[in-house]
Amino acid sequence: MSRLRDKPWVLPVSVVLALLLGLLPLPALLQPLRPYWLALVLAYWVIEAPDRVGLGIAFASGVVADLLYGGVLGEQALRLVMLTFILQRFRARIRFFPMSQQMLAIGGLLFNDRIVSAVVHIVVGEPTLPWSYWWAPLLGMALWPLLFVLLDAVRFGRRGR
Repeated sequence: MSRLRDKPWVLPVSVVLALLLGLLPLPALLQPLRPYWLALVLAYWVIEAPDRVGLGIAFASGVVADLLYGGVLGEQALRLVMLTFILQRFRARIRFFPMSQQMLAIGGLLFNDRIVSAVVHIVVGEPTLPWSYWWAPLLGMALWPLLFVLLDAVRFGRRGR
């Protein structure tokens, strides 16, 4: 069974939308629950199109995110490169996991991302995020199947033509 050819514009548009979703203002009560959209989108592309997205794209996206969101320059670049490296290493396994196991793997990666962020903040002397921000990886994990299906549908379009 062959898959339809994917649309090349979906990758840059999805990364830009993920960056914009990170800029979207949220009420103070919902701010700790903001998923790391850029990490979720890059995770999809690393798993589904590893020839198009690698460490370079992750680093460049992270630097752009650092410049857009403020904070420690290079922090998000480091976090995204680490996430991409781990995904590249285990891509062959994760790709064929059932969606429930993929959700757990993505949740573990997002939790690892929070740990890396906390370590970077401690090392540079920045204040760490409150404990309520540790709920965001759970929300990202829950959103993974929806994001995966949405990006797959946009990338390949209709299949029954």
